Amino acid sequence: MKFCEKCNNLLVVEKKRKNVYLVCRKCGRVYKGKGEKLRISSAVPEGKKKVVIMSERDQFSELPKTKIMCPKCEHMEAYWWMQQTRSEDEPPTTFYRCAKCSYSWRSYG
Repeated sequence: MKFCEKCNNLLVVEKKRKNVYLVCRKCGRVYKGKGEKLRISSAVPEGKKKVVIMSERDQFSELPKTKIMCPKCEHMEAYWWMQQTRSEDEPPTTFYRCAKCSYSWRSYG
């Protein structure tokens, strides 16, 4: 990591034509590499992904339960989970799945 000498902002790597430079996003100052080689690489390391295979019943048995009435069968117990389905400044969406009939529904914060 390198920082701008003028405004102390973090420098980002940009590729222009065949050359790679460090650029300040705040003041626009461009720095050439001083003897070192600059390269663009992914910030997320690539590794092995773990895949877990579960039956549909097992999948939901890991979730927490709450007392809420199912709109389909009126059973009073459901699994629930939250997921951010809209922009970050909006509240997350709560999803429910009936423990008896497996009907799923959602509630918007």
